[in-house]
Amino acid sequence: MSLLSILSLFMRSTRINIGVMAIVPLIILTIGCSSKESSQPSVGSQTAIAASVTPNTKQLNQNKISGKPENLISQNPAKSQTCIEENPFDESVKFALQASNLAQTAQSQSDWDEVARLWLQAVAWMQAVPINSPRRTFAEKKVVEYMRNLTYSQQQAARSGSVSQFPSFDSEPLDQQLKLYLSYLSTVGKPDILIVGSSRALQGVDPAQMQQVLAKKGYQNLRIFNFGVNGATAQVVDYILREVLTPEQLPKLIIWADGVRAFNSGRIDRTFEAIMASQAHQKIAAGIRPQLAKAEPNFQTKCYQLPNSCKHKDNSKFQFKTSNFIKKNDYDLADNSPKNNPSNYQNLFYRASKLNFSATLVSLDAIEANGFLPLSIRFNPNTYYQQKPYVSGTYDGDYRGFNLGGEQARAFDSVVAFTSSNNIQLVFVNLPITDDYLDSVRWSYEVEFNRQMKQLSQEYSFIFINLSEKVLRQYQYFVDPSHLNRYGASLVAREIATNPTIPWPSVR
Repeated sequence: MSLLSILSLFMRSTRINIGVMAIVPLIILTIGCSSKESSQPSVGSQTAIAASVTPNTKQLNQNKISGKPENLISQNPAKSQTCIEENPFDESVKFALQASNLAQTAQSQSDWDEVARLWLQAVAWMQAVPINSPRRTFAEKKVVEYMRNLTYSQQQAARSGSVSQFPSFDSEPLDQQLKLYLSYLSTVGKPDILIVGSSRALQGVDPAQMQQVLAKKGYQNLRIFNFGVNGATAQVVDYILREVLTPEQLPKLIIWADGVRAFNSGRIDRTFEAIMASQAHQKIAAGIRPQLAKAEPNFQTKCYQLPNSCKHKDNSKFQFKTSNFIKKNDYDLADNSPKNNPSNYQNLFYRASKLNFSATLVSLDAIEANGFLPLSIRFNPNTYYQQKPYVSGTYDGDYRGFNLGGEQARAFDSVVAFTSSNNIQLVFVNLPITDDYLDSVRWSYEVEFNRQMKQLSQEYSFIFINLSEKVLRQYQYFVDPSHLNRYGASLVAREIATNPTIPWPSVR
């Protein structure tokens, strides 16, 4: 199984944010090492290395799992056709044990990178269990469990990431999205289309779906990034586009997806106030813009031991027990953890009762590499209002002192002027909300907002698209009364991509 096949399998099997693929750098894999002293070991040498970790081994030495070339078997077929016969199940457990032990003491980003690297190899070997093996069905379940461990390790690596050279904006969503966007610029390049707005945009417009629809229309290989930020009003969007980012970091097409609440100057703009009081804003005011840390010059090549296509032995030396992968200080440790008794594999899997995966799915950790937050929850009024009280438009704080003028209107005017002066096409999309949410008060504000935006678009030559259509208000497309889920986000992306009024960028 090739490395690309393994990564493809992983990506198809889960769309969890995996730090937005913030951990992509840890999967810069080298199949085989190019160091001078490294060459394909003999079969005897390989066997010795593979057997260096056994069920009776004491707590693993840190050097054994450091990922140095001398501790991992090079699997580059271009250098040698030698194929060691190994039981893939045993090899998988070996890497799982190493990952589990290291996870007990992991603290830094590099520690968690190494844990994730080991889990990746454990997944690859477990997936390599032959189809006709009696262990295959069991192994398939273990692949899923190991991938959860890999996801958790990647999330830990993202959370324990290197300290940013730029202070916080006192808005975690903005901090994370900005860091991801700067990394995107460095890795992929400037997008062709940038989506901005609040959380309604963040989870309401799917860039990948938009890219696919546009590709079918002949607009191939367009890069699309979603820079939605929770709580972003017109003032926040204006600040991001004009103050935080530079014109060189912006594409020639910006899609602002949101709604009337982001333009109400009567309510308190807590997100913008927090940003203005932050240390990051002090840097911005001093003319210093955020940038990523410089790349480390002494990059260390990592070797991966991955399964080759050869005949496998099928007599496992491991006796498996159902067990849990848990991190010290995060969860209760099992009594017989590998740290104290490596012959008992009590520390290889998640304890389901200890982890709230539904919470993870709605957290910022689930943001994808293109900035999009996909949520699968479907809004059900019967159950939703058992947990949260219904609030009518009259008492909704987002509509308090409703005013489409004021600072939010000035911020919008600023964005329109900025995009026009920089030859950037601005498209504003009014996202749909449910009928359940649109009571008489909110509906009147919605009508007023649509009328005003339509008039302004004709006056200032930006494009206004109103998606408050009946077909898009169905509950199945929403997470809650006013936020779309991934299914609604897919439909919205299709609606935008098929709109004939938008001048899409030229094909690459």
